[in-house]
Amino acid sequence: MAAGAATAIAGVGAVLALADIGSPLRAPFTLFFLLVAPACAVGAALRGLDPLSRSVVAAGGAVAVDVLVAQAMLALHTWTVRGGVAAVAAVSLLLFLLAHVRHHRCRTAKSRAS
Repeated sequence: MAAGAATAIAGVGAVLALADIGSPLRAPFTLFFLLVAPACAVGAALRGLDPLSRSVVAAGGAVAVDVLVAQAMLALHTWTVRGGVAAVAAVSLLLFLLAHVRHHRCRTAKSRAS
């Protein structure tokens, strides 16, 4: 239930930022999205770690993704809030899909070996 609520809050934050909707909830929900989306993507790639280590590394990875996206956009003189949210969403989706493909390949290789 908590994961569903977190997903809804993050999704609303992304929509509010991308649609440029003025709301008092826009800043906190968008910040929540910018922290949770990359953290979930990094966490999905770290299936082998214990839960505490996975959470700490995922939080650090989320901050690193946000900083790297912002730094790249600033260096290229393309910084906008909407672009930053879209870029973090794209990087997070890419990381999540790569982790999913890697996990699927490992499961397929193990089933073929048995």
